[in-house]
Amino acid sequence: MRIVIAGAGEVGTHLAKMLSNEEQDIIVIDNEEKKLHNLDNYNLMTMQGSAVSLDTLKSIQVGAADIFIAVTPHETINVIACSMAKSLGCKKAVARIGNYEFMKPASKKFFSSYGIDILIYPEYLAALEVRTAMQHTWARNWFEMLNGELVVAGVKVRDNARIVGQKLKDMIGISNFMHVNAIKRNREIIIPGGNDEVMPNDIIYVATTPRYIDDVIAICGKEKQEVESVLIMGGNEIVKQLAQLIGGKYKVKIMHNNMEECQALADKLPECNVVFYETGDTDVLEDEGVEDYDVFVAMGESSESNILSCVMAKEMGMRKTIAQVENLQFFNEAESLNIGTIINKKLIASSTIFQMMIDADTETSKSLALADAEVAELEVGAGAKVTKAKVKDLRLSSDMTIAGLVRNGEGFLVTGDTQLQAGDRVVVFCLAGAIHKIERMFG
Repeated sequence: MRIVIAGAGEVGTHLAKMLSNEEQDIIVIDNEEKKLHNLDNYNLMTMQGSAVSLDTLKSIQVGAADIFIAVTPHETINVIACSMAKSLGCKKAVARIGNYEFMKPASKKFFSSYGIDILIYPEYLAALEVRTAMQHTWARNWFEMLNGELVVAGVKVRDNARIVGQKLKDMIGISNFMHVNAIKRNREIIIPGGNDEVMPNDIIYVATTPRYIDDVIAICGKEKQEVESVLIMGGNEIVKQLAQLIGGKYKVKIMHNNMEECQALADKLPECNVVFYETGDTDVLEDEGVEDYDVFVAMGESSESNILSCVMAKEMGMRKTIAQVENLQFFNEAESLNIGTIINKKLIASSTIFQMMIDADTETSKSLALADAEVAELEVGAGAKVTKAKVKDLRLSSDMTIAGLVRNGEGFLVTGDTQLQAGDRVVVFCLAGAIHKIERMFG
């Protein structure tokens, strides 16, 4: 597949790095040569130039591209660039936007008339992720796959979990309702085998079906938590979108360190209590009564401050904290701390576009990417390699595992004795960069 990415900012760069592992023909363009240097060591081409220059677009033969992705920081440039690329013959165009109004059905029809197939709004996607984290407080990550027939959840395991210290092969009675797909330990993802053990403080990624959620919660030593109130620190666009999503459903207080923006937030979000606090006020969480809320969300400008605020909130008794960590260098460090769910809008946006890319390639798959692993939904093709034997006899690569499947509309977990059939929809957990190998196996 030939892919053109316009914009070598955080979203474009992360997406390009992800795709460079997938044996695709990638070109990244940006006005600033310095930004392109960050991609020098990856399997792709770069070109300095404007995304809205006809000469630039023609020189890279954008008309032959399967997909054109405009993710510059400027919404107008993205929209114009996509329209130009599509008029030159590109098959599919994706534009990053920053205005929720454009997501409305009537607006989508308008943009479609200009050749833009898909609109991506990173801040809104991040807000949806936060809302999901609030709905499933016991999990670090929550993915509903195969139309909700299968769930993949990331769970931090404590000493009290019944599965701690057990080898996976010895977990008798568990395999019928949960499958441990991967273990994150000491910042490293492990695709486990039968002899691997679950250890305290592991983050395990388990697959299950909706009817067994309560069993998974119990065996992981977790508890369901009813959420009635939310304390949010920050006033960025994610906060605005989140407040509109949850306003009226929960008691919401927003703390922000900009007085002028506080007033604007209060005017826009009348159902929320908006308060101002001084930058550097270390007692602000105590002063605002963080212990009286069910969830704390840190969405400030600084990743470090968000992490620290969540650590402090946990020390004050907060059970569920959610931190925006935009600096990917801190991502693994943050996951190793006791701060709950980590939100990174560029990772979420890149993963969403990556999913669209795979859909454009096979029309049968989608992917939800983590920082260093991927959860992929694939359809088994007629005559595919994976239909030739039972799963235990397929000699699958060590960087992947099959979590579950849907057959005839019903979800199942996959065991070693499962034999896949053409038409099955399966969920595969794999290390980052392994999707292209897996797709070939599924035919």
